[in-house]
Amino acid sequence: MSPDMRERLIVGLDVASTAEADRIVAALGDSAHVYKIGYQLAYAGGLPLVRELSQEGKRVFLDLKLLDIPNTVAKGVEAAIELGAAMLTIHAYPHAMRAAVDAARGSDLTLLGVTVLTALDDADLGEAGYGLSVGELVEKRAAQAREIGMGGLVASAAEAGALRAIVGPGRGHCQWRIPSRRGAADRGRERSEGRGRGDPDRDARVREGRLSRYLGVDGVTYAALGWIAEAGAVQSFTKP
Repeated sequence: MSPDMRERLIVGLDVASTAEADRIVAALGDSAHVYKIGYQLAYAGGLPLVRELSQEGKRVFLDLKLLDIPNTVAKGVEAAIELGAAMLTIHAYPHAMRAAVDAARGSDLTLLGVTVLTALDDADLGEAGYGLSVGELVEKRAAQAREIGMGGLVASAAEAGALRAIVGPGRGHCQWRIPSRRGAADRGRERSEGRGRGDPDRDARVREGRLSRYLGVDGVTYAALGWIAEAGAVQSFTKP
């Protein structure tokens, strides 16, 4: 794999222990340079891995979707910077994004705004008290993220076209998530229940198993192609 692709492939360490995460990192070696750590591994003692991987020359996408009062969000961002994280997700509420941007100013941390969780649909938003559709809320939060100065967006590929228009020509591209067989099965169940905002063409490629065969490691629930650190852009890699 080319050096450029190694920087554009994010491997999700969605496993239950640091031992499993270490096994995946060791097995992939130089084939991957960017890793994602989310709730599961973070709560299983995986936060020190952020510093360890960073010191080894890897980049870490810390997917913790921060949302709290401004001071608490700011302190969380400062802690992520101290750990050496390269990317951090923030739920795209204006107050949280402003606090995060202020706290990250002058650092190399890229802040990614999570517009609407991809498992949610219009009915979920209505139940939570929102008066907007998923598409409307995604577009509103994307515009707010751009104005506030976030480094990128996380959204369903189904919204990519609308987001390109919001972030500006030449800057917004489509994000692809390529699940392993386990991850694809989970997303398939969501859609069979009428939930989620998936992409059939993407899933067809998943079924071909190209990425899973390339990685050759069990327990990697997904890899996301392309979070490019370009301020204001939807992070992207359009085709494998």
